Amino acid sequence: MIQLFLDTSNCNLIVSLYKDDEKLYELIENTDNKVSNTLLAKVDFVLKQTKIDIKDIKEIYVVTGPGSFTGIRIGLTFAKVTAYLLNIKVIAVSELELLASGSQSEYTLSLIDARRNYVYAGLYDKNGKNILKDQYIYLDELMNIINTKYKDLDINIVSYDTFANLSCNVPNLDIKTVISRHKADDYINPHMLNPNYLKKTEAEEKLNA
Repeated sequence: MIQLFLDTSNCNLIVSLYKDDEKLYELIENTDNKVSNTLLAKVDFVLKQTKIDIKDIKEIYVVTGPGSFTGIRIGLTFAKVTAYLLNIKVIAVSELELLASGSQSEYTLSLIDARRNYVYAGLYDKNGKNILKDQYIYLDELMNIINTKYKDLDINIVSYDTFANLSCNVPNLDIKTVISRHKADDYINPHMLNPNYLKKTEAEEKLNA
C-alpha cells in the first residue's frame, strides 16, 4: 500500500512516500512559509523520484495543525481535493504529536510559538498517548501546570522555536512511527477534514471583540 505523508503547518515542508509503512522517499525542506508556491511541485518531484503514480496512493496522512493558518489550509486543501477525486483514504495527524514522535524520553512536551507569550502545546508519552491535550495556552500557565501536576515526570521539551528561560531540544521526527500509530484510525470523509488551529483566527477574534 502506498502512503503519502504531508505536513505544511510550519516552515519545514514535509512530503514523504511510504509503502506498507516503509519509507520510499522523504523530502523535508524549509520553504520560508511559502508553501503555496512549492507544495504541488514538491509532491510531483517526490512521485517522480519514486516512479509512483499519484493514482497508486491509497492513504494520505496529513497534519491538520496547529501551526501556520495559511500553511495548514494549503495542505488540507490538497489532501481533500486529491482524496476526493482519486478516492484515497485520508487520516489526520497532530503537528504536536509529530514533533514528539522521535523522542527517546518517556514523556515529551511539544511546543510551538503562538506569539504574545502563548504557545501551542501537547504532552505525549513514548507510545504517542496524549497525556496533556493539545491546547493553546499562556506559556507561564503551561509551565506552572508542568511543574506542579507533572513535576515527577522526566520530560523532554522539543520545539523549533526558542523561548526565554526555557531549554528546548530540536524535534527528531519519526514519520514511520506516526503512520504506524494511526493506520488503524477511522478514515475521514474528505469533506469533513478540518484544520485543528486550537485558537480562533485573527479575523474571528476581531469579529468577536
